[in-house]
Amino acid sequence: MNSITTHQPILRDLGDGLILRRSSPADADALADFCGRIHSDEGFDHPDLRIAAWTRDLLTKPHPTFQPDDFSVVAEAATGRIVSTLNLISQTWTYEGIPFGVGRPELVGTLPEYRNRGLVRLQMDEVHRWSAARGQMVQAITGIPYYYRLFGYEMGLDLDGGRGGFAPSIPALKDGELEPFSIRPATEADIPFLMDLYQQAAARSEVYAVRPEAMWRYDLLERSPSSVGRGAWEIIERAADGDPVGALMRPNYASRDTLFVMRYELKAGVSWLEVNPSVLRHLWPLCQTPDPETGKVRTAYTFLLGQEHPVYALMGASLPQIRKPYAWYARVPDLPAFLRHIAPALETRLERSIAVGYSGEMKISFYKTGLRLVFERGKLVTVEGWRPAPEDDGHAAFPDLTFLQILFGYRSLQELRLSFADCWWQTETIRALLEILFPKKNSSVLGIM
Repeated sequence: MNSITTHQPILRDLGDGLILRRSSPADADALADFCGRIHSDEGFDHPDLRIAAWTRDLLTKPHPTFQPDDFSVVAEAATGRIVSTLNLISQTWTYEGIPFGVGRPELVGTLPEYRNRGLVRLQMDEVHRWSAARGQMVQAITGIPYYYRLFGYEMGLDLDGGRGGFAPSIPALKDGELEPFSIRPATEADIPFLMDLYQQAAARSEVYAVRPEAMWRYDLLERSPSSVGRGAWEIIERAADGDPVGALMRPNYASRDTLFVMRYELKAGVSWLEVNPSVLRHLWPLCQTPDPETGKVRTAYTFLLGQEHPVYALMGASLPQIRKPYAWYARVPDLPAFLRHIAPALETRLERSIAVGYSGEMKISFYKTGLRLVFERGKLVTVEGWRPAPEDDGHAAFPDLTFLQILFGYRSLQELRLSFADCWWQTETIRALLEILFPKKNSSVLGIM
């Protein structure tokens, strides 16, 4: 099981009968079986066919940002059996509109009998080198609690989170009233409209993932219908004339008791008050459709749209079920370079603040390392590494990698101070500057997979 003969060159002989190599299309079935089993919530003997389909697609269907050799594979040298793997999915994200390259490791897994041998660490080191060679300034991953902190990551961006409602909050049509909006599956012809809506929603997010037209085509037309990466995109249109006014996206998975909506956007100038009742009436029959795996109906719908969204403002207490967000892990291997890259965003924040035209120096300690920032008349002219010392411990301090939490707007400065007693600042001026430069700000990232 999971064995394959491949012509991919061996990256490294690991000893103990194991080799490290890259993937090839010939690995498609073996990797799909391996990943479907390793990542199944039901256990190894009950593979998750949605994850298996996603894996197979990555190796057999041309993906806009992923190549068939973008998996690292640890295999038994004698048999070819796969024992550990992960991959790197390249993409571009933006910070306040400034693009930067991101490498997304995913499908990280090891057979139980081969765990605790450092196989994931050596593969992480390998794909981090791939990511650096591609000029990617950040790596980001979703995954189990704590684990990826072992590899230089910090939880730094909200992941999902949302609010859910039930049947009583769905307004019924009045007698004789016709549904004013209809909802249909998106088609290839809808891609320009979806792209415009996506860009409009991105304006509410400090960080978001760029989705070029090729990615939209891949998502809508190329992914296998059973892939966990295949979302059900739908177009909301006026029933009277077919004019498109918005879109929804439901993921190819659901909890046992709720139906998820991961994207929901209306074009500018369209009233959420008018459209939302039709959307709710569209969702409820889907909730009541028996789940093909369990045969059960769902008793709720959940807008999995992050911590802030127009539909929350509209429905308020009618969405009583709060689903707290999890988090993206982020890794920034060269923090000075990244800050120099996003300097225009930081300078804009200063320009629009009480500190307009600020000149001065700020030394930020991470205890073992640190940063030195110099501003001249509101411009960030110097960002460099700096090491704290007993005689100079800087102007502010953030333990471990917690600075990434304010860098990406995940937590406020005050929230970090409450959570970490060793997070501090010297003066109220430094506090004010940090809060201006790195405010808490919502992000809802739909990463490419």
